Amino acid sequence: MGIPPVPTGQVSAIWNWHAETPLTPSVVMRALSVVTGCAVVPLGDDDPPPDAVLCDVWQGSGDFPVGIDCYAPPPDVAEPAVAAEVASLLRRRILLADDTLIPDRHVLATVDGTLRPVHVDVFETDDGTALSNPRTCTGHDPWCRQRVPCQQSRWIPDQVVPGLAA
Repeated sequence: MGIPPVPTGQVSAIWNWHAETPLTPSVVMRALSVVTGCAVVPLGDDDPPPDAVLCDVWQGSGDFPVGIDCYAPPPDVAEPAVAAEVASLLRRRILLADDTLIPDRHVLATVDGTLRPVHVDVFETDDGTALSNPRTCTGHDPWCRQRVPCQQSRWIPDQVVPGLAA
């Protein structure tokens, strides 16, 4: 099963991910550049190359404390596929937002590149939002049984997109 298609006209201009530690901004940006084939520069760079991806990487808390925001990512690549490849390259799990807008529901990219919908515990801290304790979205558990958006997501409960090593 492949990555679910994004509905026409819904390409994201911002990718917002959370990754496991330890990761430095330069390592994250290098991995993003390798996977996307684009120049990736820090947000606030005074003279970014044309079509560069602007990237902000910061340290927070929780099980996925490395925040990664990418501005103006290439529109011709699928965000989940890039996240899966970056997770594999960095050997760190990455959470990316899904399409439900439920704060505790994300897509988890594992170190073998597998993608699956999960629920996480969400806590507000002095460092921002902390995400911990990922649990597979099954449609039968208390986190999503009564949530219609989980059932209507393009990342349906129990869906697993096998990874690069599968």
